[in-house]
Amino acid sequence: MEYVSTRGGTRAVGFEGALFSGYAPDGGLFMPQQIPSLNRDTLRRWSSLSYRELVKELCSLFITAELIPRNTLNDLIDRAFSRFRHKDVVHLSRLKNGLNVLELWHGVTYAFKDLSLSCTGQFLQYFLEKKQKHVTILVGTSGDTGSSAIESVRGQKNMDIFVLLPKGLCTQIQELQMTTVIENNVHVFSAHGNSDEIDEPIKELFADVNFARKCNLMSLNSINWSRIMVQIAHYFYAYFQCTPSLDTTPLPVVEIVVPTGGGGNITAGCIAQKMGLPIRLAAVVNTNDIIHRTVQHGDFSLSESVKATLASAMDIQEPYNVERILWLLSGCDSLLIKTLMEQFSASKSLKLPEDLHRKLSETLRSCSASDEDIVGAMRRCWEENQYLLCPHSAVAAHYHYSQPDRACLHPKFSCFSFLSSTPRCCLAPASAAKFQDAVLRAGLVPQIPPEITALTVMETRSTPLERGQDWAQVLQGRIEAVAQQW
Repeated sequence: MEYVSTRGGTRAVGFEGALFSGYAPDGGLFMPQQIPSLNRDTLRRWSSLSYRELVKELCSLFITAELIPRNTLNDLIDRAFSRFRHKDVVHLSRLKNGLNVLELWHGVTYAFKDLSLSCTGQFLQYFLEKKQKHVTILVGTSGDTGSSAIESVRGQKNMDIFVLLPKGLCTQIQELQMTTVIENNVHVFSAHGNSDEIDEPIKELFADVNFARKCNLMSLNSINWSRIMVQIAHYFYAYFQCTPSLDTTPLPVVEIVVPTGGGGNITAGCIAQKMGLPIRLAAVVNTNDIIHRTVQHGDFSLSESVKATLASAMDIQEPYNVERILWLLSGCDSLLIKTLMEQFSASKSLKLPEDLHRKLSETLRSCSASDEDIVGAMRRCWEENQYLLCPHSAVAAHYHYSQPDRACLHPKFSCFSFLSSTPRCCLAPASAAKFQDAVLRAGLVPQIPPEITALTVMETRSTPLERGQDWAQVLQGRIEAVAQQW
């Protein structure tokens, strides 16, 4: 299994090469050269597997046994999930009115990113110990990625992690989960800017090939293929939990609703679909709706500004993983993707070619939800089930609650809604415990675990990045200073 850049200007690499990369040297993102295709017998065999076992099966398709022997791979994944609070790692809650919620947040930081990052951290450690190598991890976060990435590598002697968070735009708990980690290899920066603005210095440093090579720079954002790979398991598990049968021809379809920010999770869904899993995908966003506009109108263009919403981890205007989806749907046409992405980079505005837009709208449904929609879904779910949703999960629940009971063109979403007999699963990316302000705004009472409460009295540490500073220069200086100590 080799990995190629979506822009076609870089030689193919193995899994290890993709794992230790950020962006590909040509500015693209690494993707498998071939997507494995699964037959009905494999799906039937996998249908009885636990989430943990599904991750092992899927990872073994993308990581050769020569690189990581299968027994070792199994051990690494078991170790990755050893700190999860739920015995099944993830859990499906079956609620009233057909609302199925797949809880992906039973890891250390109460967010779905713990799933992929705990595995990625183990893969990194395996190779670093084997080669006696040190790496510098550079991560931008809109809320949950930073703390999950920190937890995956904290205290490791052969990794230093630098995390940029948007000061005041994460919840207090999200910030504390990062700034209270007092470890020598953890370096947190509080930037006075939004999520897209903190991505700029990161891109700049990765684009400096000499600096990136000298400091062994890599990313744990969802530009890293390893995160996408692990997340493919969400879709197989959701499908097997929600499908009524695997004995019919064709196999039943399950619709999976995906709260979407940077687009990594929905990319994993598109890959699962391409592998032969009979799912329909709905990408749901908040009022930062570039993905919704792209699906509906082919309009991949920035709005005037990022809007702060209750679903803060999705307050993103430049969902970089859309490049991977377009590459898949274009038939892996790297020249086309390079042209389109360079146009978008230059003008921040792109109209998709008609054929590519048609394929995208056939692959994804989409909708956007306002803060009022989010609050409404949170309230309804509580009233019907006494079940608290985080605001991101509520975006998915809003989509579910808005679907009519018969097939028709929904006037609000401008998308085709399917018969209510089609099972639907909403992915829940975070626990409501991390979003107390949103819970209170919905008129509900937060339920706060003791681990979360304890954060408020712990020592914190972070470095401010003020407007007017050259953030890339500040980061480069700090990274070089740390690198001299290796």
